[in-house]
Amino acid sequence: MAVWEPDVQNYLGFPDGVSGEDLVASGKKQAQRYGVQFEENEIDSVVRDTSGCFTITGKTNTHRARKVLLATGIFHIPPDIAGVKECLGHSMFFCKDCDGVRVQGRRIAIFGDNDETVEYALGMLHYSANVLIALHGRKPRWSRQHAEWVREYELPVRSEKIAEVCHEGCTLQALLFENGELVAVDALFTTRGDIFYNELARTAGAKIDEASGEICTNDCLMTSVPGLYAAGCVTAANCQMIIAAGQGATAGQAINRALFEESLRDHRLRRHRAEQLRTEETVPDVITKV
Repeated sequence: MAVWEPDVQNYLGFPDGVSGEDLVASGKKQAQRYGVQFEENEIDSVVRDTSGCFTITGKTNTHRARKVLLATGIFHIPPDIAGVKECLGHSMFFCKDCDGVRVQGRRIAIFGDNDETVEYALGMLHYSANVLIALHGRKPRWSRQHAEWVREYELPVRSEKIAEVCHEGCTLQALLFENGELVAVDALFTTRGDIFYNELARTAGAKIDEASGEICTNDCLMTSVPGLYAAGCVTAANCQMIIAAGQGATAGQAINRALFEESLRDHRLRRHRAEQLRTEETVPDVITKV
């Protein structure tokens, strides 16, 4: 999803912002300093055996691991309308919490027909007075309470289908409706939904929230399968890069601790220490007496 974000403004340490692609490239370079190996591979399955180890089977390679962290993410579903693709991340957005501040004082359209659509429109009122809801030919599916809010806050609702998103470069300029009306709009937010890439977790036996598609985890980011962890947008976390990175750190620390405790229980650490005692100096030299 980072490639859709040309200007990340809420990642700590980048006061002038950073592109999603540059952020990922910097992270990869940093990880490689510590010996992390990267592999291009499509993973077909993650299976835990009776010994507690995992077999990760891919198109080109198969790996064995004691712990596995899934960071498979999600896919935001953009509106299937001509002109949308060119505006992604620039003037067409998915998250009011992430990008609302970027559209202050602009003309904003919210694409959708559910409760979240109404809540997005209401949330945008903190940033702009000019907010409309575009149903794109669908009937509203929002609750009675949300319908009352639409009336109370006098939110304009357009029911016609959108024929095209008119733009110049990556800058949205207007919505062309099928009835021929051209409505000036500077920013479009969509609430069409997300696809959660949870298939590996599901086939491994991990619990999935069937209502949302999120992988269920505990406070340490471990799934219902011992040794299998999940982090980032494929969990219940708010979908922001800095939150996903923080979850990765939380899961990494939990995995490190679990591996250490296991090394005590099965004596791997003792065998490691025995090798140190046999091949290395293990007591500091006395240089001089004071």
